[in-house]
Amino acid sequence: MKKGKHHIFHIGQGNNNNQLKADLMMVVVTMLWGSSYLFMKMGINTIQGFNLVGLRFGIAFIFAGAIFYKRLIKTDFKTLKYGALLGFFLFSTLSTVTIGMNYTSVSNAGFIFSLAVVFVPLLLAIFFKRKPEPKVIFGITLAVIGIALLTLNGEVKLNNGDFLITLGALFYALYIIVTDRITKHVDSINLGVVQLGFAGLFGFVFSFIFEEPKLPNTTEAWIAVLALGIFCSAIGFIGQTIAQKYTTPTRTGLIFSLEPVFAALFAFVFIGEILTTKGYFGAALILFGVISTKINWKKIFAGKEYTKPI
Repeated sequence: MKKGKHHIFHIGQGNNNNQLKADLMMVVVTMLWGSSYLFMKMGINTIQGFNLVGLRFGIAFIFAGAIFYKRLIKTDFKTLKYGALLGFFLFSTLSTVTIGMNYTSVSNAGFIFSLAVVFVPLLLAIFFKRKPEPKVIFGITLAVIGIALLTLNGEVKLNNGDFLITLGALFYALYIIVTDRITKHVDSINLGVVQLGFAGLFGFVFSFIFEEPKLPNTTEAWIAVLALGIFCSAIGFIGQTIAQKYTTPTRTGLIFSLEPVFAALFAFVFIGEILTTKGYFGAALILFGVISTKINWKKIFAGKEYTKPI
């Protein structure tokens, strides 16, 4: 993306004030994504899972495509191929999460899905023989304890919804790793828009096979679909792309760790969802476990700035 084009505010690298603006934009993006669990919960009441995913990403593709249409005209085969691959991972992620919302709470979903940040270094260790740092092992341990406190109620097993959200976090971790491997070879903006289109296409294909696809038929369902498509997907993607040019990976990762907090906040404000004391403690452990994997503790204890995450 050319400097100055498609910007929302005037920012330039190396300027603390401009980095602050970029960080604030990332907070807004994270807040939008935190609200997505509430909208998924609203939509899944009247629209089946694959259908909702298809509508969400179909609308996101149209919206983002209208903004970046000049780039889309120049899309090459490699971008389409990579877009289809990322679109499949994105579809897999949101399908499991969306369907899982039938069986769990908004707050649980937000905190459990944040485990994707912990799964990334774990998968890198498995597939690329990268030994996890002690801080990652520490973060994983805290997150697992947190999940147990948040989700287990007398029985040593996750309910179907919590299991699906965990599976969605695993898919998203794979999506992050694959994205890191292929974005260097194509136009990242183009790839981002194309993946939205493929995610929507996969959603509609699976909906036609396993469901009875339909358009929203209530005001609540339309609000959910439009909010998920325009705000949580299209604007979230565009905002992240712009802001990440002017802030650090560490700041980005730490800000994104606030997503489950926003999810719980929206759940409390709009549907009165309240966790138990044990649940709040578990949620706090998950959040701290996720954040701890992104902090260089040695430098903090030495009084220095932490560096970028794994």
